[in-house]
Amino acid sequence: MSNLANVAVRNLRIDLGANTVIDDLDLDVRAGEFVVLLGPSGCGKSTLLHSIAGLIDVADGSIEIGGEDMTWADPKDRGVALVFQSYALYPTMNVERNLSFALRINGTPKAEIERRVKRAADMLQLGPLLSRKPAQLSGGQRQRVAIGRALVREADVFLFDEPLSNLDAKLRTELRRELKQLHQRLGATMIYVTHDQVEAMTLATRMAVMKGGAIQQFGTPAEVYARPDNLFVATFLGTPPMNLLRGALEADEGKLWFRTPHLAVDVTQYALRGAPDLARPCVLGVRPEDVRAAHSGAARDGDAAGQARLTLIEPMGNHRVLWLDYHGTQIASIDQDKTPLVSGAPVPFSFANAHVSLFDEETGTRL
Repeated sequence: MSNLANVAVRNLRIDLGANTVIDDLDLDVRAGEFVVLLGPSGCGKSTLLHSIAGLIDVADGSIEIGGEDMTWADPKDRGVALVFQSYALYPTMNVERNLSFALRINGTPKAEIERRVKRAADMLQLGPLLSRKPAQLSGGQRQRVAIGRALVREADVFLFDEPLSNLDAKLRTELRRELKQLHQRLGATMIYVTHDQVEAMTLATRMAVMKGGAIQQFGTPAEVYARPDNLFVATFLGTPPMNLLRGALEADEGKLWFRTPHLAVDVTQYALRGAPDLARPCVLGVRPEDVRAAHSGAARDGDAAGQARLTLIEPMGNHRVLWLDYHGTQIASIDQDKTPLVSGAPVPFSFANAHVSLFDEETGTRL
């Protein structure tokens, strides 16, 4: 069984050629956590992972694993196991030989190799496949072998670099579930890179949303989704993304309102991070599931309400997405109702005021 190890990244700077890809980055991964690094392509998440693995030299800062400074340690001495996007299996070796290769090279005793290979094969349902070559396996089976090869290392920290992105949607869903169960059984520290928000939300104990080589927000999936720190996080997470309306705050008779030319939203109960600046333009964000089309239930007392034109209906099986045109602003509503609706029809709607977010329009930061 692997030892539990935390990972502490401090003031990290990474230069690739003349470009600084990551600058002054801090990250604390607790022992036994499943941390997901999420962000668009080119945001630095794989670079950060590879620096923890020791595959990329750092320009400044430090990397600690299990309380020991590993900034300049060789990859083999860091107690980490890395699973890549490409399976990188040895084509001439069967599954059993692929799993045991690194252990045999290291001179691990034969009985110990057999124990570890059996354990990994049992965990990943690879038992019946041990005598097959990679060419005889499906994509999902190959990725399982790649994960198993990391498992037999019994490392302190497991690093995953977009391991499911080469698989089709159904296989991705299955392996995602298996990875989560694997983490629950092993209790090991795992750091996982993906650009897929569903993977991040379902797998992570905590997730770091990255953009431009910096961490925008680090928290539990529920926190990051419900209380995004800025407009980037708000719009990067969620399908469809958060609806945004531009307006301003206004104090009136002991209440605080967000107003646009057409809508007033009571935000008196909103947990502002500081005193409201009534002079600055701001943005109100509301998730599509918090926009109620009035046909599916009356607005609750105090909820903001308006009327929009229905421009598009997207059936999604267990729900549908209604796209509303509200004075030129597109608003998406997730709707569980089965009432037939006609495109172009006027639809009353309301916002769940308790679940809105407010952002400074200029800086994009949460108010």
